[in-house]
Amino acid sequence: MRGWTAWHRHITLAMLALALLAAIAAAQPPSTDDRIPLTLPEVRRLLAALVLTTTHTITNILRWPDWRRRHQATARRSHYLRQTNHDCDVSLEY
Repeated sequence: MRGWTAWHRHITLAMLALALLAAIAAAQPPSTDDRIPLTLPEVRRLLAALVLTTTHTITNILRWPDWRRRHQATARRSHYLRQTNHDCDVSLEY
């Protein structure tokens, strides 16, 4: 981009794409299990995989983020549990 017009068009399209991804992420129904909600990068990756990739089936593409969200929820629970146990251990030392 060498000029103001090209930069302005690029930024406008980038902001439009981000708004679309944010709307998709916000429109997802609340999860009934312990999975974390979809993030903007995850929505972008899913859309790119569904549109640009022809080697994988849709089932395989959608299986990965489901595993990832469950894995992150487990990691979050473990982190919170460790933090609460660490806070209790620290308070006993004094």
